[in-house]
Amino acid sequence: MAVMLNDQASIRPGGETIEALFQALESPLLSYALRLTGDLNAAEDLVQEAFMKLQAQFAEVRDPRRWLYRVIHNLASNRRRERAKITSIQAGGQNEPATGEAADPDPLPDEQLVRMEGIGLVRLTLQSLDERSRELIRLKFTENLSYKEMSGRTGLTTGNVGYILHCALKSMAEELARKGVLP
Repeated sequence: MAVMLNDQASIRPGGETIEALFQALESPLLSYALRLTGDLNAAEDLVQEAFMKLQAQFAEVRDPRRWLYRVIHNLASNRRRERAKITSIQAGGQNEPATGEAADPDPLPDEQLVRMEGIGLVRLTLQSLDERSRELIRLKFTENLSYKEMSGRTGLTTGNVGYILHCALKSMAEELARKGVLP
């Protein structure tokens, strides 16, 4: 994730920059996140999210190194809690036995139309991105590659892959929200 900032908020009084922190801490933070999650993709996402949070609060954070480890710990804990809340629909609730009845797999015609419109808007929004961003999105969501695998194919660093993906997806989400597809 090559964090590229032009404003002075990216430089601390001692001359420390987010870029320097990223270069020094990307691997150790990724190892830490991997130990917490057991999943490389999830670990990469946690590190990326932690640096994005740091970017937003860089001027206020006193000890960014310790702060990044704490943020990754908290994000991993939140992720574990969220996953524990998910229950299988087929198994039913705790007090409800599974009935074995499947819902009608075909959506209603108006639901199909809304879905097709949404898909069309997503495709248009995707086409508005630059070629590199579109390629990374394709590799991530079509080929289901990890950041490391995408890095090997594109020649970008894993951090840069994560940063570009984050920015591209954020841009798409904002555009889709403006068009009323997302809340």
